[in-house]
Amino acid sequence: MQTIAPRSRTARRSRTGNTSPSGGVPRLLRLLLVIVAATGAFLAGAAPASAHAALTGSDPKQGAVVPKAPDQVKLTFSEKVAMSDGSVRVLDPSGKRADTKKTTDLGSNTYGVQLRPGLPDGTFTVAYQVVSADSHPVAGAFTFSIGAPSDTKVALPDQEAGGGLVGVLYDIARYFSYAGFILVVGGAAFVLGCWPRGAGVRPVQRLVTYGWVTLTGATLALLLLRAPFTGSGKLADAFDMGKLGDVLNTKTGAALVSRLLLLAAAALFIAVLFGAYEKRTDPKEKKDLTFGLAIGGTVVAIGIAATWAMAEHASTGIQAGLAMPVDVLHLLAVAAWLGGLATLLVALYRTPSVEEAAVRRFSRLAFTSVVVLAATGLYQSWRQVGSWSALTGTSYGQLLLVKVGLVVVLVGVAYISRRWTGRIAAEAGGLAPEAAAAVVVEQRAVVKQRAVVEQRTEKPVTVPSGGADAQRSAQLARQQAAMASAREKRVRDADPHRSGLRRSVLTETGIAVVLLAVTTILTTTEPGRTEEEAAKATSAAAAQRSGPLTLKVPFDTGGQDGKGTVQLDLDPGRTGSNDLHIYVKRPNGSAFDIPEVKVSFTLESKDVGPLPVAPDHIATGHWSASGVQIPMAGDWKIAVTVRTSDIDQVTVKKNAQIG
Repeated sequence: MQTIAPRSRTARRSRTGNTSPSGGVPRLLRLLLVIVAATGAFLAGAAPASAHAALTGSDPKQGAVVPKAPDQVKLTFSEKVAMSDGSVRVLDPSGKRADTKKTTDLGSNTYGVQLRPGLPDGTFTVAYQVVSADSHPVAGAFTFSIGAPSDTKVALPDQEAGGGLVGVLYDIARYFSYAGFILVVGGAAFVLGCWPRGAGVRPVQRLVTYGWVTLTGATLALLLLRAPFTGSGKLADAFDMGKLGDVLNTKTGAALVSRLLLLAAAALFIAVLFGAYEKRTDPKEKKDLTFGLAIGGTVVAIGIAATWAMAEHASTGIQAGLAMPVDVLHLLAVAAWLGGLATLLVALYRTPSVEEAAVRRFSRLAFTSVVVLAATGLYQSWRQVGSWSALTGTSYGQLLLVKVGLVVVLVGVAYISRRWTGRIAAEAGGLAPEAAAAVVVEQRAVVKQRAVVEQRTEKPVTVPSGGADAQRSAQLARQQAAMASAREKRVRDADPHRSGLRRSVLTETGIAVVLLAVTTILTTTEPGRTEEEAAKATSAAAAQRSGPLTLKVPFDTGGQDGKGTVQLDLDPGRTGSNDLHIYVKRPNGSAFDIPEVKVSFTLESKDVGPLPVAPDHIATGHWSASGVQIPMAGDWKIAVTVRTSDIDQVTVKKNAQIG
């Protein structure tokens, strides 16, 4: 059997250098810790999860002034959202609830909340916090006025939905859940399909077990953090059992609970793989058990991958029925490739030898995974992006380009690893029989010495009573451990081709860690297709609001013959140059000629204005101004000053969306 190990000191002089038992592994661990820390900083610095649904319309419209209170407030989103009672709050000028707390699905992605009767005039605030179809929180607010605008005491929180400390913790848990899944599935696939002897290697056992623990812990964290992540944003709500019960009734909650149940089955699979399977010596029994583990492990892996597909991007949008199984294949391909890569890295650094055939089998598995990854990724990209403009002009598209670039680099480094494997195989095939035998003897000696040391370490020899004898036994055990570690490291480091393979695989693993971070951020970023569709819907809604603007405002100066109505016509009612016509009429509808009319425009949200307009008198009750400039779109406050005599004057105000 060919192995990736030095040919032997009889066939080639061993390399000189540091043989300290703590030489290579701590450097590897430090490098991996630096990579993980950098990735954590990347995740912590990422923006909060973008909303995957957008508010595209409302009734009353944002900034509108209605003459009387409507029966309900309607909200229209770019896609279906999950909304419960209390998801929409309507607050009066004093900050008190003006709705009945009951929401209704009106169809066509429109939802309504009933208002209480007898509402006062003034400015009302509509605040909403819902969950989009792909499990991400969406929040926002707008105002409308009844009768006339007024001051409001409503203060909305500055924190964005899904942001803050809870958002950071949730994103970190998502990252570690993906990492744990990759280690469990990829490590088990590497052992069963490429390196059966690895089932008895303790570092490999630890890697897969740690992956299971990581995935289980991250899933529990996601389940607890789900309520504050989509709700209040307060970490204390993670331990509110009532809110946890509400989470369990959602699509995401059901997916997380299903994942936990499947992880229980995965624990049994791991116990058999590293227990009964490793101890089997009969070839037929081992072959049968391998087949059973492969079938059972594949079913469990597909089930766990499906818990992501059923609750996130793949479950909503176009072709969801096809997108979910494609997403499962994509996740399994990623796990088989990157998880197997991590297992190979551990084997190269922590074991004296890895069969060349095992590396070649993994090379074929990795190639197949990359092909599946490319095919499923291409479909997912088309589905989530949809156009070249979205690929380059949206955050999702730009992150996707970064991910593709990392995959290309990873494939390039993998090609280098394949070349190192070829050189190792070529030299192994050219060994003389006596050299090959020396390799096997040296490897067996290392393994045997390591086993003896571990046995003595786990079961120390008991000496009767002499303190000196106990000290000598302990010193002898330490010396044997140091010698075994030094010899094992010398065996691992003596072959330059093996060292080259280790470096290239370590580089692959580092790139894979960053790739996983980018993938995690992608899952919390609004897809390019959705972003563009939401922008088009919002623009269409804005276009409907930006036609010729007509406002009618009653006035009363308090003097004799001081009552009437002012009608303002702003054409085309958009940003830029507009024509303004003002008509003043008495209560009976006849034209009303008054001494003076003045108008001003103020955009308070941008500190623009007031912009005064002095219209010219055209005819009885008619004033006009050309070239009225509206510099930007927004909720403008229009103030009309009417003077009916030398001393009787009043200014009336009304808000309107322009542009």
